[in-house]
Amino acid sequence: MIKRTLYFNNPAYLSKKNNQLVIKQPDNKDDEENRISTIPIEDIGIVLLDNPQITLTHGLLTALLENNTAFVTTDKKHLPTGMFLPLESNVLQSERFGNQIKASEPLKKQLWQQTIKAKILNQAVVLKLAGKPINKMLYWAKKVRSGDPDNYEGRAAAYYWKNIFPFDGDFIRDRDGDAPNQLLNYGYAILRAVVARGLVASGLLPTFGIHHHSKYNAYCLADDIMEPYRPYVDYVVLKIIHNGEDFYGLSTSIKKQLLQIPTLDVFIENKRSPLLVGLQRTTASLAKCFSGEMRKIIYPEFSYEIKRV
Repeated sequence: MIKRTLYFNNPAYLSKKNNQLVIKQPDNKDDEENRISTIPIEDIGIVLLDNPQITLTHGLLTALLENNTAFVTTDKKHLPTGMFLPLESNVLQSERFGNQIKASEPLKKQLWQQTIKAKILNQAVVLKLAGKPINKMLYWAKKVRSGDPDNYEGRAAAYYWKNIFPFDGDFIRDRDGDAPNQLLNYGYAILRAVVARGLVASGLLPTFGIHHHSKYNAYCLADDIMEPYRPYVDYVVLKIIHNGEDFYGLSTSIKKQLLQIPTLDVFIENKRSPLLVGLQRTTASLAKCFSGEMRKIIYPEFSYEIKRV
C-alpha cells in the first residue's frame, strides 16, 4: 500500500477515533461550524504541519508513531524545520543498532563509495534530460574510490549545479541562497523525512552516519542515504521552472508538487515502485550490509524513460 503524505496549512484540530485520523477545520474564520473528515491511520506515512494553529491529541500522536508515521513541522517562513519519529518500529531493532554501531570504517567507506557513485549517475541522467552534456559526470562516477578521497562528489556537484537550471551558469546551490534554493530546501526536507522513516522502520539509527558525522546533526545517516535520491527532487524543481511557474515563492501549487515526492516512480533493479517503497528497499539492504548479509546498498537508477523537460 502506498502511504499518504498529508499537508496541513490551515488551522485544524486533529484527533483519533476508531483508528481514523479525524480532521476538524473551520469553514471560515467567522464560522463556528467545523468541516470534519477522516483518514485511516494505517494509510498515512508523512504528516507535514504548516500552521501554528494546529492542535493534535496525544492519542493521535501515539497512534501515528505506532504506524511509523514521520511528522515534519515548519517555521515562520513555511520551510520544514523539525521532524518527529518513532523510537521503536522494528522487532530486531537492538540487534540492528549493534550491527550499525560496530560497522567497520572500511565497510562504511565502501558504502559511501556506492552512495556517491549512484548519486553522480542519477545527477547525470537529470542533466541529460535537461539537454546538457554528461561525459564528465560518467567519468567521475567511474573514478570514485572507497570513501571518495578524491572528492568526486564535490567535482560533480560543481558541474551539476552550474548546468542543471537555465540560468546561464549563475545558479549557486546555497541553503540560504536565491531561488529556486527554497524549493530545493523544501523538497529535500520532505525526502529527508521519508529516508529517516525508512531507516527507523529497518531498525537503524538515523543519527549514526556512514559519512556525515556532525555532532549537531541528529540525522547523519538519513543525510547519507538520501544522496542518490536528491536528483528526483531536483527534477521536480526543474520541471516547475520549465513550466513557467513563479518559483520565487512557495505557492500552494508548488508545495503540492513537492509533496508528491514520496509517490514518484523510481526504478530499483529494473523494477518500478513509488519512491517511498523503493526507499524501504534501500534501508533494508543497508541493514543487511551492516549485518554482513549483503555487500551492496540497493539504490534507484534514474530512468531515461522519464519525459525530457
